[in-house]
Amino acid sequence: MDRLPNLPRIEFRTVLISVATFAVMMLIIGYVLFQARFIIVGPIIIVTSDLPIKQNERTVTLTGTAQNITHLWLNERPIFTDEAGNFKEALVLENGYTVATLKAKDRFGRETLVEQVFVFTPKSFSKQ
Repeated sequence: MDRLPNLPRIEFRTVLISVATFAVMMLIIGYVLFQARFIIVGPIIIVTSDLPIKQNERTVTLTGTAQNITHLWLNERPIFTDEAGNFKEALVLENGYTVATLKAKDRFGRETLVEQVFVFTPKSFSKQ
């Protein structure tokens, strides 16, 4: 019977170093991807105020959170967030139909829009 050809011997230490290097590289790549998730996702707007469409009051207050943004607008008017990304902004409703448009932009120029519709009917009209 033929013997196996002489294969080069790989030392255990070499294998151990190679596996450890691979594991460290995979951890670094995983960490970078984990931290890059905010860049990958883009701007996010979450409106937390649960307001009905039909309103009898002239003003409504929109509250929510904006993440991964550099600019935030409500109907083309800049609004601001606190350190945690929370915003609270009053909106004066016109008679009839009003659309509240929240627009956010991130540092790469990507934009996102959230629209909320309101119908304002003054109390004097809603009782008839």
